[in-house]
Amino acid sequence: MSATVSFEVPSPGGPRSVTLSYARVGRGEPLLLLHGIGHHRQAWDPVLDILATERDVIAVDLPGFGASPALPEGLPHDLPTMTATLGALCEALEIERPHVAGNSLGGLLALELGREKLVRSVTALSPAGFWTQAERRYAFTLLLSMRRIAQSMPLPLVRRLSLSAAGRTALTSTIYARPGRRSPEAVVAETLALAHATGFAETLRAGNTVQFTDDLPGLPVTVAWGSKDRVLIRRQGVRAKQIIPRARLIRLPGCGHVPMNDDPALVARVVLDGSR
Repeated sequence: MSATVSFEVPSPGGPRSVTLSYARVGRGEPLLLLHGIGHHRQAWDPVLDILATERDVIAVDLPGFGASPALPEGLPHDLPTMTATLGALCEALEIERPHVAGNSLGGLLALELGREKLVRSVTALSPAGFWTQAERRYAFTLLLSMRRIAQSMPLPLVRRLSLSAAGRTALTSTIYARPGRRSPEAVVAETLALAHATGFAETLRAGNTVQFTDDLPGLPVTVAWGSKDRVLIRRQGVRAKQIIPRARLIRLPGCGHVPMNDDPALVARVVLDGSR
């Protein structure tokens, strides 16, 4: 069931009220799920029921994405503010040091939460922040192109394309290795989520200076990369392992940048193993 929660986040001009949308299901130790830029919490739907058999799962729409409004004036969509916002979210939901799993931008945020010692384990699926400048420029150009296409397409055309496997491939093959597996409804919803994401531009702009360079000693960390990731190419996983040498580095065969859709059973196992 979806819900919203409001809470305050500190800022130089005084606390600001933030509202986030989330879904919560299951029982067990808490597990926070974070999606990528331009996506929404429904990216995790293919694995949600599996994870919920062992975890109290909280899937969040990040600020300015999905059903969550952008951060209010005075709170930039940068890494420190997003990390502080997620820490405040956990306090508001009375979740003490959850496990966290994130994809892309969400993977970077998961690692930042680990660096701040706000979580008990981290699973990062194709996390941002381990790129060279050339790789970052490539990824950002690709993301901006996807955003422009989503914004330019009339809704009736999106709906028509979503009805065939070929159409779903045309709409989503950049992020999925097996786009035909997505339902028409999911493809329409995530195309609209990308087109209407109010936090997209500022979040992407903040990423221009992001580079993850810290080890996370004493924290269980899993880094997993799809073998067919077309957004953040897989050699960045090797770089992540060099920076976080104690991390488990796992290859996800046949998976793209958003692997939850491509192999739900494998991704769910990686996340659950990482949170044990």
